[in-house]
Amino acid sequence: MKTGSDYYSKEPELSETIEIEDEEKPKQMNWWQKFKYSLAVEHNPNLTATQQFLYNFDLRPVEEERRKWKWWNFVFFWIADSFNINTWQIAATGIVDGGMTWWQTWLSVWLGYFLCGVFVSLSARVGFMYNISFPVAARSSFGIYGSLWPIINRVVMSCVWYAVQCSVAGPCIQVMLRAIFGQNLDKTMPNGIKDKDLTTFTFLSFFLFWLFSLPFLWFPPHKIRHLFTVKAYVVPVAGIAFLIWTLKKAKHIGPVFHQKSKVEGSELAWAFVTSTMNSLANFATLIVNAPDISRFANKPSFAMKYIIYTVSIPVCFSLTSLIGILVSSASAVIWGEALWSPLDVLGKFLEEYTPGNRAGVFFIGFAFALAQLGTNVSANSLSFGTDVTAILPKYMTIRRGSYLCAFLALAICPWKLTSSSSMFTTYLSAYSVFLSSIAGVVACDYYYVRRGYLKLPHLYSLQDPQDLSQPSVYKFNTIGTNWRAYGAYICGILPNITGFVGATKTHTVPMGAVYVYRLNFFCGFISAFGVYAVLTHFFPVAGCPDVKAFEKGWYEEHPYVEDFADQITGKQPIEGLENVVYDSSDSLDKGKL
Repeated sequence: MKTGSDYYSKEPELSETIEIEDEEKPKQMNWWQKFKYSLAVEHNPNLTATQQFLYNFDLRPVEEERRKWKWWNFVFFWIADSFNINTWQIAATGIVDGGMTWWQTWLSVWLGYFLCGVFVSLSARVGFMYNISFPVAARSSFGIYGSLWPIINRVVMSCVWYAVQCSVAGPCIQVMLRAIFGQNLDKTMPNGIKDKDLTTFTFLSFFLFWLFSLPFLWFPPHKIRHLFTVKAYVVPVAGIAFLIWTLKKAKHIGPVFHQKSKVEGSELAWAFVTSTMNSLANFATLIVNAPDISRFANKPSFAMKYIIYTVSIPVCFSLTSLIGILVSSASAVIWGEALWSPLDVLGKFLEEYTPGNRAGVFFIGFAFALAQLGTNVSANSLSFGTDVTAILPKYMTIRRGSYLCAFLALAICPWKLTSSSSMFTTYLSAYSVFLSSIAGVVACDYYYVRRGYLKLPHLYSLQDPQDLSQPSVYKFNTIGTNWRAYGAYICGILPNITGFVGATKTHTVPMGAVYVYRLNFFCGFISAFGVYAVLTHFFPVAGCPDVKAFEKGWYEEHPYVEDFADQITGKQPIEGLENVVYDSSDSLDKGKL
């Protein structure tokens, strides 16, 4: 008979089905049982039926063999992720819609992305220290089964955003095809699709990007870092070349840099706030799913926990925004109007259909396509794969989930969502309201309630692995849900609901609600954090250090997880619990230490 740990010695990076010896397989199975058996990710006889739906290789804490991300891999990751179409255009909101000058807008971008770096650092720490993903970490706050709602939220949004990002990347392929096959290819290609939002040419471009993305979904998270390394070398070079090309053609910097502010006083202040918060809204998904990547860090060093995100994120994203401002300003000199989309600028370059212009447009278009690919993998397909693995661990892996995400994205027809008449992109951007509330609950639970202390094996079982007669401290009650977390989650959403409705332009709402909504991420995060802290004070939860509200105390550990399969099956004693011991005499919902 094999032990639990033996199942993870066979090419763990493949994260695929792990077989057991023939004598361990069921002897008599009908066709349905055989089909289910063939789909199962792992066949570990040491796991209980419940544990098989809470644990698999992709969900377990990352062992040392897969911790390949070093500090420079994270820097490359953010360099690569910063150079995308959304970041390029984010300054347009402040300058065109907000009426601010370029430097006022750029300051707001710096501040916004610095705040993004702080929130990502807060979220990523549990991954650095315990090497677990967000879906597992959320079990400690929302409950083992209660965590399914935040996870399902992210599953749906990751799939929709994957589709939308493919649709946004389609024009990158369009300019590449026009550079190769003809300036007017979009007009000369026969259109066989009778849809006002789609043509044969636009669908071909979308489909090619979608198709060429598929091979990159195969690689496990600890290996996909190489994609971001390549992207970090290629894409910034292309961006700088694009900037030099545009400035040389314009011969001077353009009118945007001499443009005065169109607003002043409180109007200017709110424009600055809105531009700052746009950065946070653009980052909400990456803030929540930060542990999905940070768990692969080679060690929880000081730089990893405090410096990497707070420095690299504002620097990388702000410089990309500055390049966007410069190119747009120069475009106003060349064509008489400021073009805030880099793809519009590339399309204008093709009006002079020279070999040099064609080559330049092709390679810069390729760089933007690569940029969108990296962003889509890191923010969407990887998140979707990790989350569906937590929903159905017995049958799903990150790889299977990533491909499922891609095929669902194709099926939902994203060109309908991004059409000019659709408000769906507004709904997507406003979704940070809900994600900020989730982030607030999780952060309060980890930093304030539990003071960094987690019992890892309890996150993967409804019973205490060392004493099956006792419940897991994260079960909370008979339905495995922490009602305090849901109460705080709802309270985090409520202040922003009226403003959210106003943002969708379906109803007119009071200006007070609009002002609150402009601070939506902070309102959601702080409200959820505060309410959860109050609820857990009056209704304590099990598995926490006995520390009063304003007392000092930090109980974070970096546990040994190489034999984790044995730990959750009770075969290996769990070390590191000397300071904090669960008192099983307390009730499930009101336990204490």
